[in-house]
Order: sequence, then structure tokens, then C-alpha cells
Amino acid sequence: MLTDHEAHGSGAARVAQEVSAFYERHPYPPPVDDLESYRKSWSEDRRRAEACLFWPDEPYREDRSILVAGCGTSQAAKHAMRWPRAKVVGIDVSVTSIEKTEALRRKHGLDNLELHRLPVESVAELGRTFEHVVCTGVLHHMTDPDAGLRALHDVLEPGGAVHLMVYAPYGRAGVYLLQDYCRRIGIGTTADEIKALTASLRALPPDHPLMPLLRSAPDFKSEAGIADALLHPQDRAYAVPQLLDFLRAGGFAFGRWMEQATYLPQCGGLASSAHRPLLDRLPVEQRYAAVELFRGSMVRHSLVAYRDDGPDRAHVDFAGDAWLGYVPLRRPDTVMVQERLQPGAAAVLINRHHSYTDLYLPITAQQKALVDAIDGRRSIGEIAPDPVLRRVARVLFEGLWWYDQVVFDLSRARARRQM
Repeated sequence: MLTDHEAHGSGAARVAQEVSAFYERHPYPPPVDDLESYRKSWSEDRRRAEACLFWPDEPYREDRSILVAGCGTSQAAKHAMRWPRAKVVGIDVSVTSIEKTEALRRKHGLDNLELHRLPVESVAELGRTFEHVVCTGVLHHMTDPDAGLRALHDVLEPGGAVHLMVYAPYGRAGVYLLQDYCRRIGIGTTADEIKALTASLRALPPDHPLMPLLRSAPDFKSEAGIADALLHPQDRAYAVPQLLDFLRAGGFAFGRWMEQATYLPQCGGLASSAHRPLLDRLPVEQRYAAVELFRGSMVRHSLVAYRDDGPDRAHVDFAGDAWLGYVPLRRPDTVMVQERLQPGAAAVLINRHHSYTDLYLPITAQQKALVDAIDGRRSIGEIAPDPVLRRVARVLFEGLWWYDQVVFDLSRARARRQM
């Protein structure tokens, strides 16, 4: 289903038209013609683990209502494919993005997907609310991100969850240098200008701040990606304190980072540093901000947030004994390495989404046996029924949580507390 909502008269609408025109010329992410391999990558176990990222204290469901705000060329189709029982709505300002997504909808028979050409700040025109809102890589391209975030707040159900991703400033320092460079010498967005820019990037000094991204970031593997990174008409970034203030102003409460180990002083090299006690004394938000400064190269922040007027939520907590009722699920992008190990380690656990090489978790043979026992059905208390073994399990499972190796289903533990 395709509809075209027109917005008139506001500066935000004019900028939306400018951004839309940019993406008509340079669709991003680059369009794909087939998602069958993507469909095969999503099992029920993987869906359960993702659900626990957003609703750890609720029973598992597959039939939620989902809004993909700024869906690009394939993101809404991917959500409809990974959640076949959900009702998915995708919106975007770009005609090309909507058309590419519509082609995927038809090809794969995604009857649970509905598409609208609509800017984020006008999403209320849909006249409905959603249990899950996904908005990644969008708000930082708006002339009024606060209006966009408030609009998302207003269509999110009180018990819903939002997945947001925005740019981070420090790891993108080289991007902003090159953006300014392109503006100063008048580089436009024609195909010839982008090709010339791509060629010119090869002449950058080897110590230029952009070089790490040129070597590793997917954005720089295509001309459309280079245009999106260096020639976009609207772009801003948020350091951690700015981002958390942005959330509060929009009516949201921070939930968690999608990959939290990056922000935690108890993970990686900082865990054994001389500064660890100083970091531990800080309030949690200041800890996140300090670790961002120490790492220095984050390019984006991806997080879960909730309406600040929503229901109380249970949180992962190992201080009491509620953790015995948590049901651990392995995150699908984790791997267990059992070769070339440090002395005393039976394995090393790594999350492939982590971009920092110090974020790995060595485990002993006893701990490995507990990790191997995770089946997504049994609680920690059931996995480790012996009181002595539970002391090992407590340290292990809290570490697995910190290092993004597991998520927890808290619904059983919460139900018992409410009885």
C-alpha cells in the first residue's frame, strides 16, 4: 500500500524535501534486490533474544506493531521479514526508498508491511500508535531533531520501546573535516563530483582522522555511502551527555545501549586500569560520558529508550537473589573461541558487533560448562542448582550481561515477585 502525505509551509518540511531529493539521487543504504538470505538468518531463538533487549520483563510475543521511521531502501522490509506476525509500517521522505522497499514487499510477499511517504515529524498523520519504533540514522539528518523525537514519542504506546541510533562526534571528526572541506571548495552531489571526491580521498595523508573509517567503515565502500557521509545536506552528532539530554527533552527515559560493554568501565582494558575506582564513583550517566571520551572513536550511539510516563520496568540486578529466576539467552552475534588461549582460560567469548578489540571475556572450564548449559528455557537457578556453583554463576552471568554475551528474560522472575 502506497500513500503520499504532503507537508506544507514549515521549514522542517522544506528541509525534508531537500533531504528527500538527496536520497532520490543517492539511495542509501544501496538498494538490494533480494532478502531471502536475510530471512533465513532469523530463527525463533534470535527473535526471542532481540525481544529481550527491548522487553526483558514481558512474555515473548511476535505480533507487535512496529514503525520503522526513515526506513530507507530495505529496513522496513527486513523488519517485516524478521517478524512475520507483526504489523510493520515504514515511512520515508524519499520516493526512491519507498519504491525500492515496495519492490521487496511484492517480491517476498510481505503482506504485513505498509508503506507511506511521510517525514518523521508528521508521523501523527498516520492516526495510530505503535509498540515498537525503530529510528536509526535519521534524527541526526533533520533540521529539528527535537521535533522528530517528540513526534515519535507521541506515536509510541506507553508500554512501547524505541530503538534509536544517532551519530557520535569524536569518531566522526574526520568526517566533519571532510564535510567542511567539500563545502569550502564547492563540491556538489553529481555523479562526476562524487567520483572525483572518491578519487581524491586516496590522496589523504595516512594520519588524517578520516583514515580509520576509510579503511573499515561500510559507508565508504560505495559512492552512495561516500555521498551520505560527506555530502549530506543535514548532519549533526551527539556526545553522550547531549544525547541523554535530548532523550529527556523528548519525553524518553534511557533504557540501555544496544551494545553496552563499549560504555562500561568494568569491561575491557579500563577494568584493570588505575582509573577504574575513579570511574566507579561517578553517577552512571557520567560514567558513560567518561568512557566515550576515553575510547575516543565511537562513530554512533545505538540505544533502547522508553516513554518516561510509561509503566515501571524491571531491571537486571545481581544485588539480591532475583537473578536466580532470570532466563539467559545467548545473543546471536556472539562467538566462543577455543584456540590460542591465555593460561587458565578454557574459552574466550566475543561479541562480533563490538568494534574494540579489548572487549573479550575469558572463561574457565567451570564457567564454560555453565555457558554451554544456556538453552533459552532454563533459569540461572535451574542451570546452577548447587549453592556453591551459584557463587560462580553469579559472577559469570553478570559478566556475560556486561559483555553483551546474553540477554535475560525476566518475565518469570517478575511474575513470581508479583504473586
